[in-house]
Amino acid sequence: MSEILLVRHGETTWSASRRHTSHTDLPLTPDGERQARALGPALAGRRFVAVLTSPRLRALRTAQLAGLAVTGTDDDLAEWRYGDYEGRTTAEIQNEHPGWSVWTDGCPGGESPSEIGERLDRLLAKLHPLLDRGPVALVGHAHSLRVLGARWIGLPPSAGGLFRLDTATLSLLGHEHGRRVILRWNQPPPAPPEQSTADSTARH
Repeated sequence: MSEILLVRHGETTWSASRRHTSHTDLPLTPDGERQARALGPALAGRRFVAVLTSPRLRALRTAQLAGLAVTGTDDDLAEWRYGDYEGRTTAEIQNEHPGWSVWTDGCPGGESPSEIGERLDRLLAKLHPLLDRGPVALVGHAHSLRVLGARWIGLPPSAGGLFRLDTATLSLLGHEHGRRVILRWNQPPPAPPEQSTADSTARH
């Protein structure tokens, strides 16, 4: 059984302002496009039996800019459906509903933790035969990928709240001694090569 590489999409205006973004199909910001391109060196030369993305533009564009050859999209990779809370920040929601957490309470008009957990369990079941052939890459969103990581190691969907996931980061799910484990989490793109001393001096 092989590994699953998780890629969170690059920055959008709403991710930068911490607004819950599910079905709203926002493009990457210029910084988000730069972040996505910066993933390229870490992915160069890697071969995947499948590269699946969320159907949202921000995920597809991130895959493209990172140099991944997308083989398909999957609705089960879409972000947590936030329902009435689409476009709102956690702080705004908690002003009206103190103590609210997407991880335990879900979203009115959207998905509950158990519902997104079932959706991502379904995705993992679909990936199982692919993993017998080689590694798979998934390009998606913060909350849904965090739930996926939790479910991979047998934790409830709410445990995804313990796994911070920044924009344009890489995570790796795999195995150790026959058990599912998280091999790497929330790894940022590699830093660009340092400029030479001569280049640095020239700017002073």
